[in-house]
Amino acid sequence: MFIATLIAAESIAERDISEAVAQMTPLCAVADWNWIDEGRAADICFAEDPDFAGGVLHGRFDRTDVVIQPATHREKRLLVADMDSTMITVECIDELADYAGIKEQVAEVTERAMRGELDFAAALDARVALLEGLDESVIEQCLAERVTLMAGARALVRTMKARGGHAILVSGGFTRFAEPVAAEIGFDRAIANYLEIAHGRLTGRVRKPIVGSDTKEKTLLAALDELGIGAAESMAVGDGANDLAMIRRAGLGVAYRAKPIVAGAAAARIDYGDLTALLYAQGIPSAEWVVA
Repeated sequence: MFIATLIAAESIAERDISEAVAQMTPLCAVADWNWIDEGRAADICFAEDPDFAGGVLHGRFDRTDVVIQPATHREKRLLVADMDSTMITVECIDELADYAGIKEQVAEVTERAMRGELDFAAALDARVALLEGLDESVIEQCLAERVTLMAGARALVRTMKARGGHAILVSGGFTRFAEPVAAEIGFDRAIANYLEIAHGRLTGRVRKPIVGSDTKEKTLLAALDELGIGAAESMAVGDGANDLAMIRRAGLGVAYRAKPIVAGAAAARIDYGDLTALLYAQGIPSAEWVVA
C-alpha cells in the first residue's frame, strides 16, 4: 500500500480531494482517503501505480505539498537534518561575511556550491579564507542577531523525539552555530565544521576533514546501524547539493525549499509548508505535536 499526503499551506477543500481520488481510482486502486487535520492535511491510501498518482496530484492543488510514500514504516525513528536554510532561515557563512563587508561576494559562491556547481569543500575553504582576521566576537553577535529557527523546526524534532525517535543535525556550516541551534531545537547531537581561531580572530581556515556530503551520508548510515533499524525508518531533509547523498539513502528523503538539483532528485519535496509538513507526512495530527 501507498499513502499520498496532501499538505496545504493555507487550506484544501474536500470536494477537490474527492475529484482527485476519482481520477486516481481506475489505475491506483484507491482504498480510501481521510483527514489528518480537516482542511489542512489529508491522506489518500492506494495500492498501485504511485507514479500515476503523482501525476494526478502534483500541482493540482493551490500551494499544497504532496508526499507519496509506502505505508509501511511511515512514522520515522531517525531524522538527519541539514542546518542552514533548512533548520534555520539563513546561511551562517553569508551572514558572517556581511559583518566583514563581503556578503555579496561570499553569498554568490554559497549559492553556486548549494546548486552543485562547485566542489563543496573547495568552496568552503575559499569562503572561510575571506573571513581571515574577523573578530571572534562577531560569531556570537551573528548568532544573536541573524540566526532564526525555521518555522516548525522545534515541533518537528521534539514531536519525533517524544515518540521515541532520534534526531541528528549535520551541517556543512560551523559548530559555533550548529551546537546552540541543535540544543535550542532539541536535536540529540550536532556535527559541523570547526572554525580555527587564534588570538581572538578567525584564521581563515577550517579544521580538516571538512563535514560535507560524505559525512552526512555516513552519519545517516552509522545512526541506522547504532539504532538497529532499516533505512525505511529514517528521514533526511536538506536543501543543497551536499545533502543529496543522505537524502537518497533515507527511507524518506525530503528536499525542503530546495535548490533545483535537490528538488528534482528527492523522493519528496516541501515547497510551501513549514517543517511541520514532515509531521503530517508521518500521519501525525497537530493535536499530537510537541510545541513547547
